[in-house]
Amino acid sequence: MKLKIKKKDQVVVISGKDKGRTGEVMEVIAGDAWTPTRVVVSKVNVVTKHKKPTQTDAGGLVKLEAPIALSKVMLADPKTGKPTRVRVKIQSDGERVRVAAKSGETIA
Repeated sequence: MKLKIKKKDQVVVISGKDKGRTGEVMEVIAGDAWTPTRVVVSKVNVVTKHKKPTQTDAGGLVKLEAPIALSKVMLADPKTGKPTRVRVKIQSDGERVRVAAKSGETIA
């Protein structure tokens, strides 16, 4: 599946309880026809889980980032930091690059 948001991109949450927060994409979880594509963003959608103790881990309450739907995040514009759509531009040498729609900046 070809997605416009990739791992290590800076994104802005556009809806939900964490609206307005920014973070880096840590993982992209591809969906299928019945489940939406989801992303794990650092310091966004933090949940508390009860972990059982094991031989190597003490267990207890653990805070970790839960995945959120891809439709709830937009790429952060490299120039302004505001949410923007992503376009794909083909350069003269035939290479495809991602471009922020608002500012026209290329996305690394």
